Amino acid sequence: MKDLFGKAILDYQTNNNPQDLITETSISEEDEMNVAYLFRDYNNMPKLEQKALQMAKGKVLDVGCGAGSHSLYLQNEKKLDVTAVDISANAIEACKLRGVNKAITQDVMKMEGEKFDTILFLMNGAGMCGRLNKISDFLQQIKSLLNDGGQVLLDSSDIIYMFDEDEDGGRWIPTDNDYYGEVVFNISYKGEHEEPFNWMYIDYNTLQNAVIANGLQCELVMEGPHYDYLAKLYCL
Repeated sequence: MKDLFGKAILDYQTNNNPQDLITETSISEEDEMNVAYLFRDYNNMPKLEQKALQMAKGKVLDVGCGAGSHSLYLQNEKKLDVTAVDISANAIEACKLRGVNKAITQDVMKMEGEKFDTILFLMNGAGMCGRLNKISDFLQQIKSLLNDGGQVLLDSSDIIYMFDEDEDGGRWIPTDNDYYGEVVFNISYKGEHEEPFNWMYIDYNTLQNAVIANGLQCELVMEGPHYDYLAKLYCL
């Protein structure tokens, strides 16, 4: 991976001629993303993210932290013990420059030996598991990082709305999709192209079924304005 997402974040943080990221998926056309959005403060975050930050407690793990905006709020405003992790070394460097106390280049699937009271997967962070057939391994790993009484807070979207609707109200979904929420992402930045990677948007019912099958409980905390939601996962 060329870490173009992280390069854009670090360019913005260091004022190194930052430009928009160009994103495209297997089911959507090219779109421009202003990197400044990743540096937003609490007041400019979506309500789902604000709610998750309000619910965060104890020792926190911010997975896929990006520019570290969520971690900074929890660290500076709520005075919580936060560890920010991302596979992007450039993003982690930007987090450190912004003042995140504990920012580590780390794949959450390889973490061990430490437990947390709150684990955050915001901005559709759970999509990093890539494919639905990997969700059990993903959930078991996250479960192993939870303290007794701990919680996982994640948001995602049901992207069924992106598929054509027929006269009967059904949706036409390509047969080569194992699950309609699975997409392939392409990112380009300053003329460079990242290797395509798998991502997943998971609807709440599918998430709930997978969570329960893996010995966790699932609660729908809040629904957003456009097929998005915030969920809480926890052990009994």
